[in-house]
Amino acid sequence: MLFNSYEFIFVFLPLVLCLYFLLQGAHHARAATILLLLASWFFYAWWNPIYLPLLLGSILCNYAISQKIIRCSEQAPRTKKRLMILGVLFNAGLLGYFKYMDFFIANLNWLGADLPLLQLALPLAISFFSLQQIAYIVDAYRNITPRGGLLEYCVFVSFFPQLIAGPIVHHREVIPQLLDRDNRSLNFSNISLGCFLFSIGLFKKVVLADTFAVWASNGFDRAEVLNMVEAWIVSYSYTLQLYFDFSGYSDMALGLALMFNIKLPLNFNSPYQATSIINLWQRWHLTLTRFINMYIYKPLLRALPRVNFTNGMIASFAAMVIAGVWHGAAWTFVVFGVLQGVAIVINHIWRKRISWKIPSWLGWVLTFHFFSFSLVIFRALDWADAIKVYRGMLGLDGDLELISIAKIYGAETPWYLQLLQSGADKALWATWICAGFIGIFIAQVALLSNSNIWTERFDFTTKYLLAAVVLFVPSLLMLSSPSEFIYFQF
Repeated sequence: MLFNSYEFIFVFLPLVLCLYFLLQGAHHARAATILLLLASWFFYAWWNPIYLPLLLGSILCNYAISQKIIRCSEQAPRTKKRLMILGVLFNAGLLGYFKYMDFFIANLNWLGADLPLLQLALPLAISFFSLQQIAYIVDAYRNITPRGGLLEYCVFVSFFPQLIAGPIVHHREVIPQLLDRDNRSLNFSNISLGCFLFSIGLFKKVVLADTFAVWASNGFDRAEVLNMVEAWIVSYSYTLQLYFDFSGYSDMALGLALMFNIKLPLNFNSPYQATSIINLWQRWHLTLTRFINMYIYKPLLRALPRVNFTNGMIASFAAMVIAGVWHGAAWTFVVFGVLQGVAIVINHIWRKRISWKIPSWLGWVLTFHFFSFSLVIFRALDWADAIKVYRGMLGLDGDLELISIAKIYGAETPWYLQLLQSGADKALWATWICAGFIGIFIAQVALLSNSNIWTERFDFTTKYLLAAVVLFVPSLLMLSSPSEFIYFQF
């Protein structure tokens, strides 16, 4: 079930929301929590019921290990540490088996082995719920887990607004809110703000991301050759598609959770306004960056002989490579992580060793275009696709005078281009329209306030109600064939 689908918007969400607050209003708080949990498991099973037992098994095993760690005597530190390591290895092993085993076997076969691939399908959301539970296990070892029983733990892991693609929530952000008596009554302010946020996210996904997706997909997956103009349009299209797709999902997740009086952490803070690659990763996918910092970077740094600048750079580079690999089992993701790690190290060295401060406008140009350039590898299905786009961007392929409308728009020409003349002029006009559209939205994400600012200013007035309607109605009209979110594949 997709957030951007009629069955979710008009059946699942209203039904669960009404039943939840009816039970809360009748002072059956535990029954309401059980309902929320069952609804979340139904939401997950809608995709593929065969993986629901995997989610349940993971939850039960992690909870059992964490409780053993919590009850472990302080006089038995070795046992406690072994349990923590067991818990981390259990989650890493589960993730590694389903996500990376075929990749590992394929590379062994490339080296000369002859092993059959397991042909494993990636269980939905395993990358997200595994990280959340690793954090819980480690924090149980550190004695900083909140109170709450198995039911609250299950909801923390399974809560449907963030289960599939984040944000990667921390247990201290969810479990206390589930236990808070003040969150058990219907809050009209949270409902209205949640609907407003959901409308923003739905518009980003359906109207913007899915439009840019057509242009990116045609360039990456269908065109055999791209000239310089077409290649840059394709690259920018995916840069904007990824942003609006994932930030749209995050907005919808925050809005949906808020309807249930649960406040989830922000996941985006205008990353395309960053003036350095360090700053970009401090704004992009904030909850993943937080997890990497707390549970990968800091432990790696402490494991090195000394804490100094050089070892800090080694830990930063390694953490970013791991972040790249987390996104997928392919060498393209490894290289993407390496590129981000190298860029962050260079950025740190520049800050520490070079006295000249880059102007903000130049920092933005370098940061945005480096990230956009590296996303070609992130998006490409294989190296041939990446090389095709890079060759076009560098002007090595294609004739600028032979611009093909089908490369950008696909086989069916949009209605507004039917008004133009046929032939080469039509293709040229189509290219300029596409380029202008991309330019407008690059300016928008680089200069204008984001949805976080809009929610801080939100008030239930005619202005915001009209804005929600303007965003929601066109999105509904374009929901005839809802598409999955990009991060579902990770």
